[in-house]
Amino acid sequence: MSLRIFLQESPRIIVLASEHHALIFRYGQSDLVLGSERSLRKPNSQAPTAKCIVEFAALRSLDLDDYDSQTLDGIDPDVAQYAVPDDAPYGHGHDPRENIVDHPCLELKKMLSGGTFYFSVDFDLTNRLQDRYINRQSNGTAITNVDRLSEGSAFDIDSLDEDFLWNGYMINPLIIFRSKLSKDEKTILDDSRMLTSAIRGFVLTVTISAAASPLRGLKSNFPSTLTVLSRLSCRRAGTRFNSRGIDDDGNVANFVESETVLWHPSGLCFSYAQVRGSVPIFWEQATGLLPNQQKIQITRSPEATQPAFDKHFESLELNYGTVHILNLMSATKIGEVELTARYQHHVQRSPLNQTIGIRDPGEQRLIQSQFDFHAETKGPSGYEAASMVRRLIQDRADSFAYLLCDGVDGPGSVSRRSEQISGEQSTVILQQQGVFRVNCLDCLDRTNLIQTILSQMAIELFLSHRSERATADFWMRHASIWADNGDALSKIYAGTGALKSSFTRHGKMSLAGAFADARKSATRMYINNFADKGRQNTIDMLLGRLVEQHPVYLYDPVNDAVNSELQERAHEFSTSETIHIWAGTFNLNGRGAGVKEDLSAWLCPRLNSHAKQPEILAVGFQEIVELSPQQIMSTDPSRRQIWEEAVRMTINKKTKDPDEEEYVLLRSGQLVGAALIIFVKASSLKKIKNVEGSVKKVIGYPQLRPRNRNLTKSRPCLVTAHLAAGFANYEERNRDYRTISHGLRFQRNRSIDDHDTVIWLGDFNYRIGLGDDKVRRLAQAGDLGTLYQNDQLNLQMIAGHVFPFYSESQITFLPTYKYNNGTDEYDTSNLKQIEYATAPLRFSDHRPVYATFQCTINNVDEQRKEELSQLLYDRRVKDIAGPSAIDDEKTDEDHAGYVSVAAGLPPASSDRRKWWLDNGLPARSQVQPPRSNMMLNPRRPANPFTPTNEPDWVMVPGSKELEITERRISAPPTPPSRRGTRTYNAKASSPGP
Repeated sequence: MSLRIFLQESPRIIVLASEHHALIFRYGQSDLVLGSERSLRKPNSQAPTAKCIVEFAALRSLDLDDYDSQTLDGIDPDVAQYAVPDDAPYGHGHDPRENIVDHPCLELKKMLSGGTFYFSVDFDLTNRLQDRYINRQSNGTAITNVDRLSEGSAFDIDSLDEDFLWNGYMINPLIIFRSKLSKDEKTILDDSRMLTSAIRGFVLTVTISAAASPLRGLKSNFPSTLTVLSRLSCRRAGTRFNSRGIDDDGNVANFVESETVLWHPSGLCFSYAQVRGSVPIFWEQATGLLPNQQKIQITRSPEATQPAFDKHFESLELNYGTVHILNLMSATKIGEVELTARYQHHVQRSPLNQTIGIRDPGEQRLIQSQFDFHAETKGPSGYEAASMVRRLIQDRADSFAYLLCDGVDGPGSVSRRSEQISGEQSTVILQQQGVFRVNCLDCLDRTNLIQTILSQMAIELFLSHRSERATADFWMRHASIWADNGDALSKIYAGTGALKSSFTRHGKMSLAGAFADARKSATRMYINNFADKGRQNTIDMLLGRLVEQHPVYLYDPVNDAVNSELQERAHEFSTSETIHIWAGTFNLNGRGAGVKEDLSAWLCPRLNSHAKQPEILAVGFQEIVELSPQQIMSTDPSRRQIWEEAVRMTINKKTKDPDEEEYVLLRSGQLVGAALIIFVKASSLKKIKNVEGSVKKVIGYPQLRPRNRNLTKSRPCLVTAHLAAGFANYEERNRDYRTISHGLRFQRNRSIDDHDTVIWLGDFNYRIGLGDDKVRRLAQAGDLGTLYQNDQLNLQMIAGHVFPFYSESQITFLPTYKYNNGTDEYDTSNLKQIEYATAPLRFSDHRPVYATFQCTINNVDEQRKEELSQLLYDRRVKDIAGPSAIDDEKTDEDHAGYVSVAAGLPPASSDRRKWWLDNGLPARSQVQPPRSNMMLNPRRPANPFTPTNEPDWVMVPGSKELEITERRISAPPTPPSRRGTRTYNAKASSPGP
């Protein structure tokens, strides 16, 4: 679907139109916004921020007959002149005696058309496949038992990753404008596909014939596809010698996330991600005319560098899991040796590298390996010796695994509507648990060759799990696409294709390849010394980082005013309601036989007589299957489905009472041994608008399954987790909590803490910090107070290390772990919590725990809100005498309308609007004289602040009453006192005798 653009020069108006709707941009001249003076200038800035009125309207309501128009697919480059000052001396109408000035956007146009930018209007390019699955699920009320990965959830404007969104500076004002629209208007704007996401880097998909496909065990006559997608970060973007090292926010130069995706027409999809980036310390390197002679300078002390270093790796750990650094720099070159030493220094002092309290040294979150690429490939084997890197990282590569999904539609194979009708489901079988961070000096040539090997290792691991092997033809295509990837990334950063690409492409280094590398090196030297400064300036212009460069301020006066008034009148369409939530958790210890036991003591406990039937039941299971390597590699949903049925049968036994309702399964999910099952009352379904899910795997017992649901306009969040085990591993459990709490993201980039109500349930594995014998004696004596005082979770919460601002009700039951199976003997090993107890189910070595909660939610009458919104909108439009921003006769003040600066005060006046002449009637004074025979003093100065002794009122001439003069000394009003000061009244003292 092509868009059309309509242009008008005076007044300057641009209309971007789809088939049925249009975005209207009207140039603004005044700083008056919504009736109040608003400063749009940055500190120490002389020029005001550009301001533009924006409106989203139906195309049929606009008169565009007098506008110049063309389709956006073939737009004239000179259209850009509408975004620059009128007096810019370029293009048409220039004096032939003067030099022609290039268009100010010429270099930007060249960069955007250079083949390194990729955009999509219906697919999220900024997130890897695994993140799109985890963070973008929202299936409305039609929830299935298996998480879906559909095209319908593949693109969400609110969930774009800003680290890789290269057009973020350009579309951010529109995203802010979109956030103020109603839900229906947002949907219409999104469907019009006017907003796009753009990345910079490399994307290429090659077709693998059925004969050459490595997945020959899956019978299909259709071809597979192999894709490599590299996303270059825009946070510290720049050219080779202008952008090195790290900044204070933890962003590094030339940071690239590369993803290999293999898709089979059966729906099986493999994905593997890895990253590269500059050495994360503060360092610089000057240009020079002699290759390899540019001096490296470290610009900050180790103490000043560590905070930024830690930010960088904490961000990587949250996004990818365990981070394995693969440093390819030389052990003999002076500059690289110095960088490597400092790199190792900071790794050793990183909080992620601390192993205190961790059972297995293999569970470190940050690992570093040194592989001197030049030394290893110096011998007769040449670059083939680079494959020796495998012995350093094979074990770690196996533990990191990969993303594996089933039921994924291929590129363009099915439309969004037909996909929904078909009902096909996408299931995540396995997730990637860590990432390799590869670097050399420039993160180009050596890095790309090693990353090609890493990608091959991941595919080989995937195929080995299926007992299959790839053909030589497949590996040739894989090598070729990675060589193209290296060339593309090298051209962005250094100006030429990658060195060593001949070996990457063909598996051997030819004489022609060596000459090509020499030519590239000479070209790089020229570009780096003479062209990179201009290239860096263009990059900074695109990202909005030039001095005195400010974003355009977009505002919609009508909608802004309506939204503001809606907030003030929220009581007219919203009410509060109290609901009840039952939450229970049980570590099953892999015991499947317990499903046949009576679960009613846990799921249907005897509550107090005033307790209502809960609207929501959340059941969390841990170790629902035995945690064997086979189960970890492939999640079997059958065990979860059996427990779902057992729970449903138990909770609906009581509903035979006519006063109680049946429960229906809302949603369930499983990741290895952890599962979360949500049941709701049938009558509550109509109040539930959205259900979102997200998962986060952490090391150890790391399964997590949180659920976010929009119950009317309140957002409860239920989280189940299985944290690290071990008596002394409380620090690791704390770290697991932080990883989950900060790393999980829902739609619109919401985190767990962004919800109105949050309930955690699960096996958190915090222990009682006393000796075994003493704990047993205290438990036998029922001394719960002493046990609670030594509870690790209680102590860690008091210290503020975990679950800040959360509360836990008083514990009235004995420790629930560890029991002998089948007995009650311990092993010779806005939210109000109402109930907190355990149940005597003995088939596991754990005991189940449950709690009930009373929660206040906010109900919104959407119909009433929409009616009120439309009423306010119509009234506002009537006030400004026209609905559209394209009216040539309107000024900014017309569009701003009447808005009070404060409650009880009239709106600000202007040259065209005066509140005292509202409705066409002059204002009349209500002031009355103190007596009927008095009038205003005509001798008083016209300026009321001029000091005078004249009284306010005088007697009417000829009055027969006794003339009594009442004088009021007029003086300037006392100015208000400054904030933070007090005003004192001082009494005048009479003089002494």
